[in-house]
Amino acid sequence: MASDGMILPVGKLPLDLLSRVIDEVGEAARDPDLIVGPGIGEDAAVVRFAGEMMVVKTDPITFATDAIGWYLVCVNANDVASMGADPRWMLATLLLPEYGTTREMVISIARQIAEACRQFDITFCGGHTEVTAGLDRPIAIGTMIGKLDRPPITSSGARPGDLLLMSKRPAIEATSIIARERGKELSGRIPPEVIEKAKGMLFEPGISAVREARAVREMEGIHAMHDLTEGGLYNGIVEICIRSRVNAIVYPEKIKLYPETERLCRIFNIDPLGAISSGSLLMAVSPDRVDEILEAIRSAGVECDVIGEFTEGKGEAYIKDRHGIRPIRYLESDEITKI
Repeated sequence: MASDGMILPVGKLPLDLLSRVIDEVGEAARDPDLIVGPGIGEDAAVVRFAGEMMVVKTDPITFATDAIGWYLVCVNANDVASMGADPRWMLATLLLPEYGTTREMVISIARQIAEACRQFDITFCGGHTEVTAGLDRPIAIGTMIGKLDRPPITSSGARPGDLLLMSKRPAIEATSIIARERGKELSGRIPPEVIEKAKGMLFEPGISAVREARAVREMEGIHAMHDLTEGGLYNGIVEICIRSRVNAIVYPEKIKLYPETERLCRIFNIDPLGAISSGSLLMAVSPDRVDEILEAIRSAGVECDVIGEFTEGKGEAYIKDRHGIRPIRYLESDEITKI
Protein backbone atom coordinates (compact mmCIF):
# COMPACT_ATOMS: atom_id res chain seq x y z
CA MET A 1 0.00 0.00 0.00
CA ALA A 2 1.48 3.33 -1.03
CA SER A 3 1.92 6.01 1.63
CA ASP A 4 -0.19 9.17 1.54
CA GLY A 5 3.02 11.22 1.13
CA MET A 6 4.15 9.63 -2.14
CA ILE A 7 4.35 11.77 -5.27
CA LEU A 8 1.78 10.72 -7.84
CA PRO A 9 2.66 10.11 -11.50
CA VAL A 10 0.99 11.91 -14.40
CA GLY A 11 -2.37 10.37 -15.27
CA LYS A 12 -5.41 8.99 -13.52
CA LEU A 13 -5.41 8.49 -9.77
CA PRO A 14 -4.63 5.00 -8.47
CA LEU A 15 -7.87 3.10 -7.93
CA ASP A 16 -7.44 2.88 -4.16
CA LEU A 17 -6.89 6.62 -3.90
CA LEU A 18 -9.79 7.39 -6.20
CA SER A 19 -12.03 5.17 -4.05
CA ARG A 20 -10.95 7.14 -0.99
CA VAL A 21 -11.67 10.44 -2.74
CA ILE A 22 -15.17 9.19 -3.61
CA ASP A 23 -15.68 8.14 0.01
CA GLU A 24 -14.56 11.57 1.22
CA VAL A 25 -17.08 13.41 -0.98
CA GLY A 26 -19.84 10.93 -0.25
CA GLU A 27 -21.32 13.18 2.43
CA ALA A 28 -21.84 15.84 -0.22
CA ALA A 29 -23.62 13.46 -2.61
CA ARG A 30 -26.83 12.69 -0.70
CA ASP A 31 -29.44 14.77 -2.48
CA PRO A 32 -32.34 12.43 -3.42
CA ASP A 33 -32.43 14.08 -6.84
CA LEU A 34 -28.93 12.73 -7.55
CA ILE A 35 -29.70 9.57 -9.51
CA VAL A 36 -26.14 8.59 -10.49
CA GLY A 37 -23.35 10.08 -8.42
CA PRO A 38 -19.57 9.70 -8.09
CA GLY A 39 -18.20 6.27 -8.92
CA ILE A 40 -15.17 4.60 -10.50
CA GLY A 41 -15.74 4.28 -14.23
CA GLU A 42 -18.99 6.24 -14.27
CA ASP A 43 -18.95 8.63 -17.20
CA ALA A 44 -21.21 11.37 -15.83
CA ALA A 45 -23.72 12.29 -13.15
CA VAL A 46 -27.48 12.02 -13.53
CA VAL A 47 -29.74 14.45 -11.66
CA ARG A 48 -33.48 14.95 -11.53
CA PHE A 49 -34.54 18.53 -12.23
CA ALA A 50 -38.08 19.87 -12.69
CA GLY A 51 -39.37 16.36 -13.19
CA GLU A 52 -36.82 15.47 -15.87
CA MET A 53 -33.49 13.64 -15.76
CA MET A 54 -30.37 15.50 -16.84
CA VAL A 55 -26.88 14.14 -17.45
CA VAL A 56 -24.03 16.42 -16.35
CA LYS A 57 -20.35 15.97 -17.16
CA THR A 58 -17.10 17.86 -16.74
CA ASP A 59 -13.77 16.86 -18.30
CA PRO A 60 -10.47 18.60 -19.10
CA ILE A 61 -8.15 18.43 -22.10
CA THR A 62 -4.56 18.32 -20.90
CA PHE A 63 -2.64 16.23 -23.48
CA ALA A 64 -3.40 18.01 -26.74
CA THR A 65 -2.71 21.63 -27.60
CA ASP A 66 -3.52 21.55 -31.31
CA ALA A 67 -7.29 21.57 -31.98
CA ILE A 68 -7.91 21.68 -28.24
CA GLY A 69 -11.38 23.20 -28.71
CA TRP A 70 -12.51 20.31 -30.90
CA TYR A 71 -11.18 17.77 -28.38
CA LEU A 72 -13.00 19.57 -25.58
CA VAL A 73 -16.44 19.36 -27.13
CA CYS A 74 -16.05 15.77 -28.28
CA VAL A 75 -14.79 14.20 -25.05
CA ASN A 76 -17.48 15.86 -22.94
CA ALA A 77 -20.25 15.03 -25.42
CA ASN A 78 -19.06 11.39 -25.51
CA ASP A 79 -19.55 10.95 -21.78
CA VAL A 80 -23.07 12.37 -21.88
CA ALA A 81 -24.01 10.32 -24.96
CA SER A 82 -22.60 7.09 -23.50
CA MET A 83 -25.19 7.31 -20.71
CA GLY A 84 -27.97 7.35 -23.29
CA ALA A 85 -28.57 11.11 -23.19
CA ASP A 86 -28.48 13.69 -25.95
CA PRO A 87 -25.68 16.30 -25.45
CA ARG A 88 -27.41 19.70 -25.56
CA TRP A 89 -25.63 22.46 -23.63
CA MET A 90 -21.97 23.24 -22.96
CA LEU A 91 -19.81 25.60 -20.91
CA ALA A 92 -16.03 25.88 -21.08
CA THR A 93 -13.15 27.21 -19.01
CA LEU A 94 -9.95 28.01 -20.91
CA LEU A 95 -6.70 28.48 -18.98
CA LEU A 96 -4.02 29.86 -21.29
CA PRO A 97 -0.26 30.08 -20.62
CA GLU A 98 1.31 33.35 -19.56
CA TYR A 99 3.92 33.14 -22.31
CA GLY A 100 3.00 32.46 -25.93
CA THR A 101 -0.72 33.14 -25.84
CA THR A 102 -1.83 35.39 -28.70
CA ARG A 103 -5.14 36.88 -29.73
CA GLU A 104 -5.04 34.59 -32.77
CA MET A 105 -4.72 31.50 -30.53
CA VAL A 106 -7.71 32.50 -28.43
CA ILE A 107 -9.89 33.13 -31.48
CA SER A 108 -8.77 29.83 -33.04
CA ILE A 109 -9.83 27.85 -29.95
CA ALA A 110 -13.18 29.64 -29.90
CA ARG A 111 -13.74 28.76 -33.56
CA GLN A 112 -12.91 25.10 -32.89
CA ILE A 113 -15.46 24.97 -30.06
CA ALA A 114 -18.08 26.66 -32.21
CA GLU A 115 -17.52 24.31 -35.16
CA ALA A 116 -17.77 21.19 -32.99
CA CYS A 117 -20.92 22.47 -31.28
CA ARG A 118 -22.50 23.14 -34.68
CA GLN A 119 -21.60 19.68 -35.98
CA PHE A 120 -23.10 17.86 -32.99
CA ASP A 121 -26.06 20.21 -32.49
CA ILE A 122 -24.87 21.48 -29.10
CA THR A 123 -25.61 24.95 -27.74
CA PHE A 124 -22.63 26.79 -26.24
CA CYS A 125 -23.78 28.63 -23.12
CA GLY A 126 -20.71 30.44 -21.78
CA GLY A 127 -17.82 29.88 -19.40
CA HIS A 128 -14.56 31.59 -18.46
CA THR A 129 -11.28 32.38 -20.23
CA GLU A 130 -8.05 33.72 -18.71
CA VAL A 131 -4.29 33.84 -19.12
CA THR A 132 -2.91 31.90 -16.14
CA ALA A 133 0.56 32.07 -14.59
CA GLY A 134 2.52 28.84 -14.26
CA LEU A 135 1.17 26.96 -17.28
CA ASP A 136 3.33 25.68 -20.13
CA ARG A 137 0.39 24.85 -22.41
CA PRO A 138 -3.33 25.59 -22.72
CA ILE A 139 -5.71 23.62 -20.53
CA ALA A 140 -9.41 23.47 -21.35
CA ILE A 141 -12.18 22.24 -19.06
CA GLY A 142 -15.68 21.58 -20.34
CA THR A 143 -19.07 21.01 -18.76
CA MET A 144 -21.71 19.25 -20.85
CA ILE A 145 -25.40 18.82 -20.03
CA GLY A 146 -27.85 16.52 -21.77
CA LYS A 147 -31.47 15.45 -21.48
CA LEU A 148 -32.37 11.88 -20.66
CA ASP A 149 -35.73 10.48 -21.78
CA ARG A 150 -35.30 7.00 -20.28
CA PRO A 151 -33.27 5.36 -17.48
CA PRO A 152 -29.54 6.01 -17.88
CA ILE A 153 -27.17 3.47 -19.37
CA THR A 154 -24.37 3.26 -16.82
CA SER A 155 -21.06 1.45 -16.58
CA SER A 156 -22.47 -0.80 -13.87
CA GLY A 157 -25.04 -2.80 -15.84
CA ALA A 158 -22.91 -5.46 -17.55
CA ARG A 159 -24.13 -9.02 -16.91
CA PRO A 160 -22.47 -12.43 -17.17
CA GLY A 161 -23.11 -13.74 -20.68
CA ASP A 162 -23.17 -10.28 -22.27
CA LEU A 163 -20.98 -9.74 -25.30
CA LEU A 164 -18.43 -6.91 -25.38
CA LEU A 165 -18.74 -4.58 -28.38
CA MET A 166 -16.38 -1.80 -29.38
CA SER A 167 -17.09 0.90 -31.95
CA LYS A 168 -14.28 2.01 -34.29
CA ARG A 169 -10.73 0.93 -33.35
CA PRO A 170 -8.42 1.70 -30.41
CA ALA A 171 -6.17 4.74 -30.00
CA ILE A 172 -7.80 7.10 -32.51
CA GLU A 173 -7.12 10.04 -30.22
CA ALA A 174 -3.60 8.90 -29.35
CA THR A 175 -2.74 8.49 -33.04
CA SER A 176 -3.88 12.01 -33.85
CA ILE A 177 -2.09 13.50 -30.83
CA ILE A 178 1.19 11.77 -31.72
CA ALA A 179 1.04 13.02 -35.31
CA ARG A 180 0.11 16.58 -34.28
CA GLU A 181 2.54 16.90 -31.38
CA ARG A 182 5.49 14.90 -32.75
CA GLY A 183 5.25 15.66 -36.47
CA LYS A 184 8.82 16.96 -36.72
CA GLU A 185 10.26 13.81 -35.14
CA LEU A 186 8.24 11.65 -37.51
CA SER A 187 9.32 13.55 -40.60
CA GLY A 188 11.70 11.40 -42.62
CA ARG A 189 10.77 8.27 -40.70
CA ILE A 190 7.38 7.71 -42.29
CA PRO A 191 5.79 9.22 -45.43
CA PRO A 192 4.22 12.68 -44.99
CA GLU A 193 0.86 11.40 -46.25
CA VAL A 194 0.75 8.94 -43.34
CA ILE A 195 1.41 11.75 -40.87
CA GLU A 196 -1.31 13.89 -42.43
CA LYS A 197 -3.81 11.04 -42.39
CA ALA A 198 -3.00 10.38 -38.74
CA LYS A 199 -3.55 14.06 -37.92
CA GLY A 200 -6.90 13.90 -39.70
CA MET A 201 -8.07 10.97 -37.59
CA LEU A 202 -9.20 13.62 -35.12
CA PHE A 203 -12.09 14.19 -37.55
CA GLU A 204 -12.29 10.91 -39.52
CA PRO A 205 -13.02 8.39 -38.12
CA GLY A 206 -13.08 11.04 -35.40
CA ILE A 207 -12.89 11.22 -31.62
CA SER A 208 -16.65 11.62 -31.23
CA ALA A 209 -18.74 8.61 -30.20
CA VAL A 210 -22.00 10.56 -30.29
CA ARG A 211 -23.18 9.11 -33.61
CA GLU A 212 -23.13 5.47 -32.49
CA ALA A 213 -24.51 6.30 -29.04
CA ARG A 214 -27.43 8.14 -30.62
CA ALA A 215 -28.05 5.23 -32.97
CA VAL A 216 -28.65 2.71 -30.19
CA ARG A 217 -29.63 4.64 -27.07
CA GLU A 218 -33.31 3.62 -27.30
CA MET A 219 -32.68 -0.02 -28.20
CA GLU A 220 -33.22 -2.90 -25.82
CA GLY A 221 -30.37 -5.18 -24.81
CA ILE A 222 -27.64 -2.62 -24.05
CA HIS A 223 -26.78 -3.14 -20.40
CA ALA A 224 -23.71 -0.88 -20.11
CA MET A 225 -21.85 1.71 -22.19
CA HIS A 226 -18.52 3.38 -21.52
CA ASP A 227 -16.43 5.58 -23.79
CA LEU A 228 -12.67 5.08 -23.92
CA THR A 229 -10.46 7.89 -22.65
CA GLU A 230 -7.19 7.75 -20.68
CA GLY A 231 -5.81 4.25 -20.44
CA GLY A 232 -7.72 3.25 -23.55
CA LEU A 233 -9.31 -0.17 -23.89
CA TYR A 234 -7.46 -1.56 -20.86
CA ASN A 235 -8.85 0.96 -18.40
CA GLY A 236 -12.27 1.12 -20.00
CA ILE A 237 -12.93 -2.59 -19.67
CA VAL A 238 -11.50 -2.76 -16.13
CA GLU A 239 -13.76 0.10 -15.07
CA ILE A 240 -16.86 -1.66 -16.43
CA CYS A 241 -15.86 -4.87 -14.64
CA ILE A 242 -15.33 -3.07 -11.33
CA ARG A 243 -18.60 -1.18 -11.57
CA SER A 244 -20.61 -4.20 -12.71
CA ARG A 245 -18.87 -6.76 -10.48
CA VAL A 246 -18.29 -9.11 -13.38
CA ASN A 247 -15.24 -10.41 -15.20
CA ALA A 248 -14.42 -9.91 -18.87
CA ILE A 249 -12.40 -11.80 -21.44
CA VAL A 250 -11.03 -9.85 -24.40
CA TYR A 251 -9.94 -11.62 -27.59
CA PRO A 252 -7.15 -9.53 -29.17
CA GLU A 253 -7.43 -11.27 -32.55
CA LYS A 254 -10.84 -9.64 -32.90
CA ILE A 255 -9.41 -6.15 -32.35
CA LYS A 256 -8.35 -4.32 -35.50
CA LEU A 257 -5.95 -1.37 -35.56
CA TYR A 258 -5.76 1.45 -38.05
CA PRO A 259 -2.51 1.21 -40.09
CA GLU A 260 -1.49 4.70 -38.95
CA THR A 261 -1.99 3.68 -35.32
CA GLU A 262 0.20 0.62 -35.74
CA ARG A 263 3.03 2.60 -37.34
CA LEU A 264 3.07 5.54 -34.96
CA CYS A 265 2.65 3.48 -31.81
CA ARG A 266 5.42 1.11 -32.89
CA ILE A 267 7.85 4.01 -33.39
CA PHE A 268 7.29 5.32 -29.86
CA ASN A 269 6.87 1.87 -28.22
CA ILE A 270 3.28 2.61 -27.22
CA ASP A 271 0.71 -0.13 -26.60
CA PRO A 272 -2.35 1.11 -28.53
CA LEU A 273 -4.72 -0.83 -26.25
CA GLY A 274 -3.56 1.32 -23.33
CA ALA A 275 -3.55 4.66 -25.16
CA ILE A 276 -6.16 7.39 -24.97
CA SER A 277 -8.99 6.36 -27.28
CA SER A 278 -11.81 8.91 -27.40
CA GLY A 279 -14.09 8.05 -30.30
CA SER A 280 -14.49 4.39 -29.34
CA LEU A 281 -17.40 3.14 -27.28
CA LEU A 282 -17.56 -0.07 -25.25
CA MET A 283 -20.94 -1.77 -24.85
CA ALA A 284 -22.16 -4.75 -22.85
CA VAL A 285 -24.91 -6.27 -24.97
CA SER A 286 -27.32 -9.17 -24.55
CA PRO A 287 -26.38 -11.94 -27.04
CA ASP A 288 -29.91 -12.12 -28.42
CA ARG A 289 -29.79 -8.42 -29.37
CA VAL A 290 -26.22 -8.13 -30.62
CA ASP A 291 -26.97 -8.53 -34.33
CA GLU A 292 -29.55 -5.73 -34.45
CA ILE A 293 -27.36 -3.42 -32.36
CA LEU A 294 -24.38 -4.04 -34.64
CA GLU A 295 -26.60 -3.36 -37.65
CA ALA A 296 -27.89 -0.08 -36.17
CA ILE A 297 -24.36 1.19 -35.48
CA ARG A 298 -23.04 0.12 -38.87
CA SER A 299 -26.06 1.69 -40.59
CA ALA A 300 -25.06 4.95 -38.92
CA GLY A 301 -21.73 4.69 -40.74
CA VAL A 302 -19.68 3.52 -37.76
CA GLU A 303 -17.52 0.41 -37.57
CA CYS A 304 -18.35 -1.92 -34.68
CA ASP A 305 -17.31 -5.45 -33.67
CA VAL A 306 -17.62 -8.01 -30.88
CA ILE A 307 -14.25 -8.20 -29.10
CA GLY A 308 -15.01 -10.22 -25.98
CA GLU A 309 -17.52 -11.38 -23.41
CA PHE A 310 -18.49 -10.95 -19.77
CA THR A 311 -18.48 -13.78 -17.22
CA GLU A 312 -19.21 -14.33 -13.56
CA GLY A 313 -16.54 -12.71 -11.43
CA LYS A 314 -15.46 -9.99 -9.02
CA GLY A 315 -14.38 -7.15 -11.29
CA GLU A 316 -11.38 -8.44 -13.24
CA ALA A 317 -10.55 -8.37 -16.94
CA TYR A 318 -8.37 -10.72 -18.95
CA ILE A 319 -6.86 -11.03 -22.41
CA LYS A 320 -7.02 -14.49 -23.97
CA ASP A 321 -4.82 -15.31 -26.95
CA ARG A 322 -2.70 -18.18 -28.27
CA HIS A 323 -0.24 -17.62 -25.40
CA GLY A 324 -2.92 -18.16 -22.76
CA ILE A 325 -4.86 -15.90 -20.43
CA ARG A 326 -3.33 -12.91 -18.66
CA PRO A 327 -4.90 -10.20 -16.51
CA ILE A 328 -5.42 -6.68 -17.80
CA ARG A 329 -3.67 -4.24 -15.50
CA TYR A 330 -5.29 -0.87 -14.79
CA LEU A 331 -2.96 1.85 -16.07
CA GLU A 332 -2.36 4.79 -13.76
CA SER A 333 -0.55 6.57 -16.62
CA ASP A 334 -1.80 6.49 -20.20
CA GLU A 335 0.62 4.94 -22.69
CA ILE A 336 0.91 8.27 -24.50
CA THR A 337 2.64 9.81 -21.47
CA LYS A 338 5.75 7.91 -22.62
CA ILE A 339 6.27 10.75 -25.07
